[in-house]
Amino acid sequence: MTNEVTYKLQGLSCANCAAKFEKNIREIDTVKDAHVNFAAAKVSVQGEVTIKQLERAGSFDNIKIFEEEETIPEKQAFLTKRENITTIIAFLLLLVGIFMRMTIGTNSPVTISVFILSIVVGGYSLFIAGIKNLFRFYFDMKTLMTIAIIGAALIGEWVEGAIVVLLFALSEALESYSIDKARNSIQTLVNVAPNQASVRRGNEIINLDVKQINVNDVMVIKPGEKIAMDGEVISGKTSINQAAITGESIPVHKTIGDDVFAGTINEEGSIEVRVTKLVQDTTLAKIIHLVEDAQAEKAPAQHFVDRFATYYTPAILILALLIGVIPPLLFGGEWSHWIYLGLATLVVGCPCALIISTPVAIVTAIGNAARHGILIKGGVHLEETGRLNVIAFDKTGTLTKGTPEVTDIIPLSSVDADDVINIAAAIETFSQHPIASAIIRKAKDRQIKPDVAENFQSITGKGAMAVINSNTYYIGNPALFDGIGMEELIPREQISTLQRNGKTAMLLGTEKDIIGIIAVADQVRNTSKNVIDKLKKLGIKNTVMLTGDNQLTADSIAEEIGITDVYADLLPEDKLAKIKEIQSDHSVAMIGDGINDAPALANATVGIAMGGAGTDAALETADVTLMNDDLTKLPYTISLSRKALNIIKQNISFALGLKIIALLLVIPGWLTLWMAIIADVGATLLVVLNSMRLMDSKNI
Repeated sequence: MTNEVTYKLQGLSCANCAAKFEKNIREIDTVKDAHVNFAAAKVSVQGEVTIKQLERAGSFDNIKIFEEEETIPEKQAFLTKRENITTIIAFLLLLVGIFMRMTIGTNSPVTISVFILSIVVGGYSLFIAGIKNLFRFYFDMKTLMTIAIIGAALIGEWVEGAIVVLLFALSEALESYSIDKARNSIQTLVNVAPNQASVRRGNEIINLDVKQINVNDVMVIKPGEKIAMDGEVISGKTSINQAAITGESIPVHKTIGDDVFAGTINEEGSIEVRVTKLVQDTTLAKIIHLVEDAQAEKAPAQHFVDRFATYYTPAILILALLIGVIPPLLFGGEWSHWIYLGLATLVVGCPCALIISTPVAIVTAIGNAARHGILIKGGVHLEETGRLNVIAFDKTGTLTKGTPEVTDIIPLSSVDADDVINIAAAIETFSQHPIASAIIRKAKDRQIKPDVAENFQSITGKGAMAVINSNTYYIGNPALFDGIGMEELIPREQISTLQRNGKTAMLLGTEKDIIGIIAVADQVRNTSKNVIDKLKKLGIKNTVMLTGDNQLTADSIAEEIGITDVYADLLPEDKLAKIKEIQSDHSVAMIGDGINDAPALANATVGIAMGGAGTDAALETADVTLMNDDLTKLPYTISLSRKALNIIKQNISFALGLKIIALLLVIPGWLTLWMAIIADVGATLLVVLNSMRLMDSKNI
């Protein structure tokens, strides 16, 4: 397989230019494939190619190429760019021309010369690109504008030509500025982590570039410093601000054994951190890579726009030709008047605003989400999230904390509570189940050292058994004791009472007797009820709990936090079947931890994983990842997606609406070239500025 190399781009100004640049690269003989990411301003190339060849392919837009590891030079100030200086000069010449027109007349050679000079100064680079495109039969905005300006000059509309050049140059500058602002959502992430770190080598501490730091190196991080690499704390304790990763600004306490992430800030104590990942593999690096890929992925609305534009542009060309030719030929119309209207139709019909209507909104929304600790894997998932009407939750670890606690110990024989916990902990020492951990923690709290168990066996879905002091003991749910012929001894009333209170009851016994009940409860997250309330206010009428826990416990928790539908006693395959059943009538999201319940997460309309920070599986498998381990970002995610969906619809309406209004002015013959370009520029700027509303969190 051919190696793929990624390069950074500077000067990529529009979505149309990105498509043309990609096409030009693919035409290079040694290139197998190429993909331009307009949002991230990057290009990935498969094949042998030099930077000089790539820059030649992008020369039409003055695109500069840099290695991915290079730092792109600081952009020039707005007023120092050559194209902006020429625009200012063209504007001043236009003003001089208008003054001379008023004083010495429109048809004066001096007046005309000043207007021609304004057109040439302001439109030189436009004409070069437009004429090249014309000879290649490539009809983009620059081609259409070149035809219109040349046509205006041929019929003597010098003022109109100069105004069109000026407005086009102004729109290009403003569009470039706006796109750069939208791209900053990625750049702010890139700049989060420092490029150097203090590393202990032997007995000395030296500053190293992050590219020189290896796994198992030890970083020394002082209070107030940013952490440069992912790692594990091996000395000291502190509070870390993890906002760059999780979106939460509340500091998290860290001590020996805890993980820390590149780009986070050490707020208090001095710590030493053993590096666990190279710079290109850090959680932050993965987030940046995923955000860039997500912003490049086309949403369904963009696919529609692209298909529409394929037919729209030729249709506008034909319409402009017919307007310019049919009335003079068939109805005796004045040639100069109708050619002028045809040229104006060409300008107003350019699909620039339409093409950019969707990607600029997606770039901005996904960047906003990333800054808030939410990874949305692409435009398609952004749109789907905006259309959700049912949210399904895994219970354990999602609505609850996922760390059950022993709440009741009920002896049922001659043994006491300590004996019950002793025997239960002895068996559960061999189990990895969360309930087993709760029982072991309880034994430790009561300072009980469990007896030694032998011949441990796990009984899938029911419990476990082991031999202790030559006696065989069982621990598990009532179904386990039903299965060994003890159904008549099960204390069902006590179990039902515990379950109605949201607790899971485990029985402990032998083949002849039940000696105790241990009740365990998973604590509901403090934020769960508030999140469910916010979802209802957003119009999510159906919230669903899918759990392997018993029905009574599930009902108790659902009632406490306001879940509308509960499905309990489910195995992973049952959860998948339930998601498919709901999906037949609704757009449904499944929310879990990104590892368990993977089939349900994968098959839901949108799979949302929680706690993605440091969890590769969650980052890579889910459609949406909430980086911090709680639900508080879920309502924000849905609000942002809906706002983005509305803005995309508004953008498409703006882009088409303004053009339709302008085209209707052709009928009475009122459309002028400068009105046409104002309509086109206005539509583009409206689309960009409307999309940038998604950058402001207060509007979400």
